[in-house]
Amino acid sequence: MSARIPAPCEGSPAFHIPCISLQTANITLICHKNYPVELKQDERFYIADITYMNKIPIRIGLTYTGTEKKHQYYARWIQLDDQVEVVKLSAADDNLHLVDELDAIVLSGGIDAHPSIYGSHVTDYPNAPATFQPERDAFETAVFLRSQEQNLPVLAICRGMQLVNCILGGDLIQDLGPEANELHRSAEADEKHEVIILRNTLLYNICGTTRDTANSAHHQCVHRLGSGLMMNAVSDDGIIEGMEWADKSGKPFLLGVQWHPERMAEAGIHESTLSDSIRQHFMKTVRDHHLHRTAKRQVIP
Repeated sequence: MSARIPAPCEGSPAFHIPCISLQTANITLICHKNYPVELKQDERFYIADITYMNKIPIRIGLTYTGTEKKHQYYARWIQLDDQVEVVKLSAADDNLHLVDELDAIVLSGGIDAHPSIYGSHVTDYPNAPATFQPERDAFETAVFLRSQEQNLPVLAICRGMQLVNCILGGDLIQDLGPEANELHRSAEADEKHEVIILRNTLLYNICGTTRDTANSAHHQCVHRLGSGLMMNAVSDDGIIEGMEWADKSGKPFLLGVQWHPERMAEAGIHESTLSDSIRQHFMKTVRDHHLHRTAKRQVIP
């Protein structure tokens, strides 16, 4: 048995279903832009006060990258055409508790993570920062772990990808060396290079191509992958450029990318699948999670 409950037209008031109690039924809520949400089978549900999702904004947590200018690159890219509230998450604001109220997390780029997070005592490597920010490392580690407890979609960018890899037991190459840094490390403007996207990966399904151009602004990279992760993209010189769950069953969306999709236009890269397609897929995933969260479901004993 299948029940399809259409949402009202955009701009119409919230609607209410006084009581629906079904056994052995699939219920599909047809809401914003026809993104369906499948509810579990063989359960009895009480569904009430389902509010059209445009009335409840999507809330995405964005870790603070360190400067307002760079933070706004991320915020504008996340928002674009959608009704999205970007919530700044930072150690300075001590607002880890807000993760429980969010629909997704974006882990931003920024300063190198302290080497202790991947089991190294070497802090004077080439191009190391003058000072590290262990409080940021600890806070964002907690954000990621809380996001997994809450089954939130996570998009991890540059430092964010490296941090997730380390949290899951992987490590980093501390500095790529002079030759590779010529291609990957930005002086003032981002560098640009080709990225090979591996088939049979989530990233390939998102982008629909095996090769595209990325911007680049990093001097470190993932070395040994963390537990449960797989590579999904690599540069021509063999540097890991992206990662995702190897076994995605039962896990929330996770995509890590070494490039910066939020500021590709600034690097002169327009209409790239490595930015546009990733954002579109991420936002669809976030909408689906949002619908699950805002449809007030209570299992009847």
